[in-house]
Amino acid sequence: MKGATTMELSQRLTAVARYVKPGSKVADIGSDHAFLPIHLIQSGKSASVIAGEVNRGPLEMARKNVDQTGFSKQIELRLGDGLSVIEDGEVDTVCISGMGGTLITSILDAGIERLSSVQQLVLQPNVAEKQARKWLYDHGWELVGETILKEEGIIYEVFSAVRGNAKAPYQSQQWPLEQWFELGPFLWSEKSPIYKEKWEREWGNTKRVLSDLKRAKSTEIETKRMELEDRLKWIEEVLTCMQTVRP
Repeated sequence: MKGATTMELSQRLTAVARYVKPGSKVADIGSDHAFLPIHLIQSGKSASVIAGEVNRGPLEMARKNVDQTGFSKQIELRLGDGLSVIEDGEVDTVCISGMGGTLITSILDAGIERLSSVQQLVLQPNVAEKQARKWLYDHGWELVGETILKEEGIIYEVFSAVRGNAKAPYQSQQWPLEQWFELGPFLWSEKSPIYKEKWEREWGNTKRVLSDLKRAKSTEIETKRMELEDRLKWIEEVLTCMQTVRP
């Protein structure tokens, strides 16, 4: 739109936007300041976007940003919890980003009846990516792409899923299914430097927690310690398979 204000998108949201198929009718759940919807309209990737936000404050900030960019006709702002802001058949793509994987799966579960016409999910969990992948698998969504990136020192994962064969990305027997949910099959295949850094960080974090637990004594703590020792061995195996030198 001529005269519209341009807003620069973060690397994290740019990765989300890349997965949105051109021409999609999109719902951005937990839209915050509506940066993603604005980008999708500005780039011409989407003709219309529903921006949902559960809190009135961020919704009003989103409204201000949408008005500034001149896209109030293309971006509809709605106040509501999760997928309650959309009706079945309104959109074909749902984006949920900037929250934990457990919350994302709760949102999907609570509004699952509103997904019957949705053809694509683009998810960016800040943590608990495993839970999000498992939800997709359990509900018949096929993982078709994954991206890992680092922005301002924080590592993020973004992935896209479509209706299809949920088992398709997990055909390799190299790891058990539950471990694939954590590793991410496409990320594992690529083994990027950022992906390696993520698992080096995970090794360090697990090692520190294990060290702290060794100073405590109880049956419950002992069980947790054994679990963490097993996890540490697994992460070391993961790093060895990536031919990465552990710090």
